[in-house]
Amino acid sequence: MTTRRERAWAAAAAVPDPEIPVVTVADLGILRGVRDEDGVIVAEVSPTYMGCPATKLIEDAIAEALHEAGFECRIERVLSPPWTTDWISEEGRRKLAAFGIAPPVGGANSKRALFGETVVACPRCGSTETERISEFGSTPCKAQYRCKSCAEPFDYFKCI
Repeated sequence: MTTRRERAWAAAAAVPDPEIPVVTVADLGILRGVRDEDGVIVAEVSPTYMGCPATKLIEDAIAEALHEAGFECRIERVLSPPWTTDWISEEGRRKLAAFGIAPPVGGANSKRALFGETVVACPRCGSTETERISEFGSTPCKAQYRCKSCAEPFDYFKCI
């Protein structure tokens, strides 16, 4: 038998990311926690970065999912510790790659991530013969790359 908190987690965790709908807020690690406070479900959510334009949309979508599941809820924005790409689940990384976005390589606090020395594999053919075209891709948290083997462009989800 599932608990009220487990049912609330399942409802909130299933919310897709509005910018990359193949991954959920749980896959990305944006949904930090769900707790029950005197009958009110509190969903803890971290923005991917302070200027992320999707933050309010994500919070509203989580609240709507919880309401539709029958819960009174409140969204709590959690800023500390700040979100990091290290929190993307293995399932989320697989979903990103299957969608054509190279998942972050290594840890966000690594020297390679900081100075952009990361070798990024093409999510289409797997080749590591890739080059960065632009530091910014379709969103500020992604960079634009091109594969030298298959010639396809792709986004790389930068380590943050």
